[in-house]
Amino acid sequence: MTLQKIVSVIGSSSVDAKVAKIAHEVGVAIARRGYLLACGGLGGVMEAACKGAKSAKGTTIGILPGSQKSDANPFVDIVLPTGIGLARNLLVVLAGDGIIAISGGSGTLCELAYAWQFGKPIVAIVPSGGWAQRFGGQALDDRRMDKIEAATTPDEALDILARLMK
Repeated sequence: MTLQKIVSVIGSSSVDAKVAKIAHEVGVAIARRGYLLACGGLGGVMEAACKGAKSAKGTTIGILPGSQKSDANPFVDIVLPTGIGLARNLLVVLAGDGIIAISGGSGTLCELAYAWQFGKPIVAIVPSGGWAQRFGGQALDDRRMDKIEAATTPDEALDILARLMK
């Protein structure tokens, strides 16, 4: 049996129209390539990416920090309420075979660190700003030679991730 690949999308919980458009396009690209989309299940990048995936007939997974399924954005197919707060960031990262970072604040920074520590392939969409812009093309620390990959478009991000996912 071959397991379907999961791409975890991480990013800001509140976004402007530019970042929402990028996240939506990422969701579309994930679904068109036959991957499942996992995220934190709430608003901002998470909602826009899920909406994009749904528009392309994809499947979305929301790993919520709280215990109420009703907190999920309306584009999440599989809702996983954890009740563990921000610790759910680790679950979002571990669920993915690869990670795409879009914009991002402190929660995204936490997820980037987890992804780095667990050796997950990470692609940052640099024009989205935030931590994705700061770390795209950079190493997170000096203990390894690899870098967080930088992409300028959603399709480029998925091309890179497809090559890196095992």
